[in-house]
Amino acid sequence: MRSIMRFLLSLLLLGSCAAQAAELPGIPPFIDEMVAKHQFKRDELELVFARALHRPAIIEAISRPSTARPWPEYRASFVNRQRIRLGLEFWGKYRATLRRAEKKYGVPQEIIVALIGVETIYGRNVGSYRVLDALTTLAFDYPRRAEFFRSELEHYLLLARDQQFDLLSLRGSYAGAMGVPQFMPSSYRKYAVDFNGNGTVDLLREDRDAIGSVANYLLGYGWIEGEGVTVRADMAGEPPTDIKTPRILADWAAQGVKPEKKVAQDKPLRLLEFTIGEGKEYWLALNNFEVITRYNNSDYYAMTVFQLAEELKKERASARK
Repeated sequence: MRSIMRFLLSLLLLGSCAAQAAELPGIPPFIDEMVAKHQFKRDELELVFARALHRPAIIEAISRPSTARPWPEYRASFVNRQRIRLGLEFWGKYRATLRRAEKKYGVPQEIIVALIGVETIYGRNVGSYRVLDALTTLAFDYPRRAEFFRSELEHYLLLARDQQFDLLSLRGSYAGAMGVPQFMPSSYRKYAVDFNGNGTVDLLREDRDAIGSVANYLLGYGWIEGEGVTVRADMAGEPPTDIKTPRILADWAAQGVKPEKKVAQDKPLRLLEFTIGEGKEYWLALNNFEVITRYNNSDYYAMTVFQLAEELKKERASARK
């Protein structure tokens, strides 16, 4: 079997210093489960996990996410001239594919382009950690989210078997996200599509597959075509003490919140607050904003995708005049 030959070659290249993760509690019963549940061969998994690395740097990275930075600093690292320029180039190169994705899935082209730009700068930064090391470390040495990462490790093994990936060489983010759109293994298995029609689903190298897969992912989590993402709001007087609980527009209006554009009267909306210099700015989160947070559970992240998308859309329209 080709995958086993790649495993063995990788073992030789890694050397004897790579057996640290095998000492983590939980790996033997996990192997037992994969053998019983998915008919993996025990000796193959033991070889793989004998060479998985336990990386404390991964725990440090996930414990200090970039969203912990102040909003202006976080925003500037993504909504900037480099990503706008590269985003416009990406949009121009794949304009037909993006139009097709928008038509099929209902997700605006600029949102797809912006999300890929935020994630990997259009495939230029897909991560440097071995996915196996990241998921193993987090599954067995990060109790706060161990159940989630244990499930992702299971999906990674299944994905690698299905796609004939080399478990020991594939690299991604410190959280185990992979490829141009940075899909977690479960999302790869559920939402990745062959959007270039070549008979394979490849998010590691195929930009067109990434475009279709991002749109399919957002639709899968409830994207509503034509609804918008978020609307700026004015605040009359002191802000509400509870801004996290979703409310319909009339309830927000009673507390001095007034959207700058028309929004649905009957849908619960969250109020978003961002610190800008010495002041605050407020936005109302629509359904599609919440959908973007399913990609990364952060209001900073979703707002950055939206604002980069708006800049891309504006500059592309200006350039076409």
